[in-house]
Amino acid sequence: MALDQLFDEDEKEMGFLDHLEELRWHLVRSVLAIVVFTILAFIAKDFFWDVLVMGPTNSDFWTYRKLCEIGDLIGSSALCIEDMRIEVQNRTLQGQFLVHIKSSFVAGLVLAFPYTFWEIWRFVKPGLRSNEKKASRGVVAVVTLLFLMGVSFGYFIVTPLSINFLYNYQLSDQIRNIPDVSNILGTVSTLALACGLMFQLPVASYMLSKAGIVTPELMKRFRRHAIVVILVVSAVITPPDVFSQILIALPLSGLYEISIIISKRVNKRRDKELYES
Repeated sequence: MALDQLFDEDEKEMGFLDHLEELRWHLVRSVLAIVVFTILAFIAKDFFWDVLVMGPTNSDFWTYRKLCEIGDLIGSSALCIEDMRIEVQNRTLQGQFLVHIKSSFVAGLVLAFPYTFWEIWRFVKPGLRSNEKKASRGVVAVVTLLFLMGVSFGYFIVTPLSINFLYNYQLSDQIRNIPDVSNILGTVSTLALACGLMFQLPVASYMLSKAGIVTPELMKRFRRHAIVVILVVSAVITPPDVFSQILIALPLSGLYEISIIISKRVNKRRDKELYES
């Protein structure tokens, strides 16, 4: 009997080691994907810097042009941002090279996110039950779509409006705003990535509801607390101004309400399955 138990323990240990080996290769492939996209972004320096990173600092950026078009439709010139071209400086000898590496890495993370999540999901999926696999069908597409929506919202909406507000904010006419190149990169990348991650709120709500941790009643009861948390998180990840904070807090509040609806449907389906069984 002891010998049988010993064999069982060896099998379990080997199984655990096999899982670790499988996880290692999933992580290796994910890192390789990030490295490949980082190298491609590093090579395409002109596009990523002149078009993407520096885009929100110029008045011909897509968002500013659309605001002007909206202003023309409603007969108001207040929305039109013209002659905006921010002067950016570099104050250290190695600054531009280091910022180039950082920006390429950020681009690699964003571009490799769908594949990286797919690799993680491939590792997690075999451990799920058949009904859990069925319920989570299409999760890679949903997570990727929400992430890209969040990044796009952060880049095209929050970032240009925040940069315009902060750049034109003055304590005195004697003070001239000349942001550092690393500060521009930090603002663009932080806002875009933060929005991409926070747009995963409906997915988190779905997973927690499936696990029985979250219920729609609980989310409704703590709605006010959630709004306070959203405001605090928005204040932490955005530049120190109320305008940027509100820009992020509004869609997050909407996503919270959507998460309540998702949780309600998940719990209703689970109650139905329990009743039928």
